[in-house]
Amino acid sequence: MTLTDALKCTAFYLAVAGIVVVAVFPFYYAILTSLETGTALFEVNYLPLSLDWSNYAAILRNGTFPRNVMNSLFVAATTVAFALFLAVTASYALARVRFRGRGLLLMTILAVSMFPQIAVLAGLFELIRFLNIYNTPWAMILSYTIFTLPFTVWVLTTFMRDLPLEIEEAAIVDGATPWVIITRVFLPLLWPALVTTGLLAFIGAWNEFLFALTFTSSETTRTVPVAIALLSGATQHETPWGTIMAASVLVTVPLIVLVLVFQRKIVAGLTAGGVKG
Repeated sequence: MTLTDALKCTAFYLAVAGIVVVAVFPFYYAILTSLETGTALFEVNYLPLSLDWSNYAAILRNGTFPRNVMNSLFVAATTVAFALFLAVTASYALARVRFRGRGLLLMTILAVSMFPQIAVLAGLFELIRFLNIYNTPWAMILSYTIFTLPFTVWVLTTFMRDLPLEIEEAAIVDGATPWVIITRVFLPLLWPALVTTGLLAFIGAWNEFLFALTFTSSETTRTVPVAIALLSGATQHETPWGTIMAASVLVTVPLIVLVLVFQRKIVAGLTAGGVKG
């Protein structure tokens, strides 16, 4: 290896290390803050001086926070189930069934995701009031499913287009119906894309704040992001940074574990259809 190559390699690894530090440092500092209490919260420390778990104990003793976690889990899991069911059936039609305007319909579905949440908030609020599901988990499930479907349909349609036609033709010759083809033939082959879209939909529903704040009004129906944002201290003017950081760490760690466990399938799902031939 020449000196120039060695310098390029060193510069590359230094750049990678810098990116990793910038990306990981906020989460590291949140963990550090969650282990501090009192005046230590306002001191700049980059190494833990002590391990005080009182913030975690306080958030777990909070009467509503465990309920908020369960609300988020129910809303996110139900959103994923609805989004994947609708997306699988829609992607089969868009990828395999020939009809006029198929490409335009797919582009329209993708264009829906370009609208910011605030642009449709008023109309969605009126729809939720009309359906009488305000201040219930179904209000968030409906809104999250609407905003999750475009990306989910797009990814699954791209993935399904790459599946060999011979598999479907063989199933049709054997007398399989479209539903049997979807559930028995395509679903086992769609696992990478299903894991990718399902996990991204779960993370989006778990972290969403605007709709959860607008469509809930009681502590027992709030999800985790709203519950954390509304945590209060001993007085009106006190912000409990330690408790907030502890709650943030508690709800972030499961997502990190999920991403690490399914990272291979996530990459496979996102790159599906990217290489031809």
